[in-house]
Amino acid sequence: MARPTARGESLLVSPTVVDAIIRRATYFPTEIAVERPSQIGRTWVKTTARELADDLLNVARGFCALGLQPGTSVAILAATSYEWMLVDLGAQAAGLVVVPIYETDSDAQIEWIIDNADVRVAVTDTTAQAKRMADIAAATTPLLHVLALDDGGLEELLERGESVSLDTVTQRIADIDPDAAMSIVYTSGTTGKPKGVEITHSSLMHMLEAVRGPWGPLIYDRATARVLLFLPVAHVLARFISYQMLVGHGVAGYTRSTKTLLNDLASFKPYALLVVPRVLEKIFNLADTQAGSSKLTLKAFRWAVRVGEEWARAVETPEGPTRSQVIKLNLARRLVLNKVRKLLGGNLVNMTCGGAPLSHRVGYFFHAMGIEVTQGYGSTECTGPLTMAHRDDNVMGTVGPPLACNEVKLAEDGELLARGYSLMRGYHNDPEATREAFTEDGWYKTGDLARIDDKGRVYITGRKREIIVTAGGKNVTPALLEESLKGYPLVSQVMVVGDNRPFVAALVTLDRDMLPAWLRNHGLEPMDRTRAARHPEVLAALNRALEKTNALVSRAESIRKIRVLPTDFTEDNGLLTPSQKIKRDKIAERFAREIDEIYEPARR
Repeated sequence: MARPTARGESLLVSPTVVDAIIRRATYFPTEIAVERPSQIGRTWVKTTARELADDLLNVARGFCALGLQPGTSVAILAATSYEWMLVDLGAQAAGLVVVPIYETDSDAQIEWIIDNADVRVAVTDTTAQAKRMADIAAATTPLLHVLALDDGGLEELLERGESVSLDTVTQRIADIDPDAAMSIVYTSGTTGKPKGVEITHSSLMHMLEAVRGPWGPLIYDRATARVLLFLPVAHVLARFISYQMLVGHGVAGYTRSTKTLLNDLASFKPYALLVVPRVLEKIFNLADTQAGSSKLTLKAFRWAVRVGEEWARAVETPEGPTRSQVIKLNLARRLVLNKVRKLLGGNLVNMTCGGAPLSHRVGYFFHAMGIEVTQGYGSTECTGPLTMAHRDDNVMGTVGPPLACNEVKLAEDGELLARGYSLMRGYHNDPEATREAFTEDGWYKTGDLARIDDKGRVYITGRKREIIVTAGGKNVTPALLEESLKGYPLVSQVMVVGDNRPFVAALVTLDRDMLPAWLRNHGLEPMDRTRAARHPEVLAALNRALEKTNALVSRAESIRKIRVLPTDFTEDNGLLTPSQKIKRDKIAERFAREIDEIYEPARR
């Protein structure tokens, strides 16, 4: 087989991710492949491509020593870390099927996943999680082994593996059927039981190859192929980006928590990030709030944001920015924007954003800073990204054209349909749900409404089942209203309501992190969210933000009333999915009384 070139174009001839990583180790053994935070200061422990390959092979030997046969399911319940990926890759090398479980999954969800996927072994972060997993599984599908990483679980696996020859694992890798499932990923879902999406080795490799187009330089240029991963790798997109770094010439940095994100960005200095819109909104709002410590700095910040947006919008036009706009942007960068960029490590050139719509204002802010925000669209059923904006054709609001391995079209009702090599094999043990997910001629029904422009770029316009129809018969798409209002620094989450109601309204939650500084900047005494939710000045500020949001839509679509809640929507309280989508049905159920109270005057 031909030796891969320095840019790695031949690495993806491999039938599996594991094989591609081993090929990298063979031809580029000393390349740094992984970095993870050390226990001492802001330094990072480096792992070469050769060390990564050796580590995953030894983990695979451990799984073989447990007596697990190819096709057996192994669950992982742990935070984002090198160890997570090592267990994942080692299991794949042993021919096993990896089943990620979110740390925030309920006992009922975990019981369903273990039973549905017939999980035999589980690997967890902590002994408490291990006990929880074993107790949950005991009633239906008792686990053969539960290994806790904080209790020497990985070391135990490696020690057991010493009795298994490397040839055994090598043969297992060679025997992997590319069309077999490499993972069953359970959709977090906003309603109902999770469905297990079967992702094959083949679909994953087609996807990794397809992303070389829009992401090529960031993956194969050793000088810039450096990504920090902090979102849960249990989520298919974060896991996919991790693989992309490991099979290219990239360095994947793993950090467990967003609480240390700014410190990790400063020390790791990534060139690219995978983010969800809420992370970008939090950074923007933090910068805005800190600037509000004085009238002068706030005025300078708001001016820089306005100048940056004007320049970024002009870049998207055929004429491009004027000389005056370029001069003002350079001044805005020197005075304001470069300081914010430095807080993010100083080297960032690209952030791939997905999972929800992104406010144009926030996207333009980062673009003006010199950081491109390229949006993509996809789902677990698509093995991650289905479409992705190209860096040389990046228009705010589009999620780009379909990747090379897929194609898309619109159904008569505007629903986006997809087919191609990256699509799932089906839902595990659920042929009926699999049939319902596809049209009769084989197109996957995404459930999202979209439009496609004359250049093939896709624009997501809303979720098909989330369309609100008011009592007056007006169709309203919540996403535009929600994302606009969430752009205000004081706001954490928004859910628009109004189905079969006389007008559109919204539930709003306050950002706990932003609230203290906002109160201080507005000359108000400290208070908790319960009190702030009723404070006249807080409500007046939110209503001013609401006026700007309503200017984006017709009067019939506008939000007439808001109800500020004393609590937030989070993963921990079951109101957000791990990908930060709001669970509308659960929120509507939990806050049914508050929603009814919004409309009480209208019923009199």
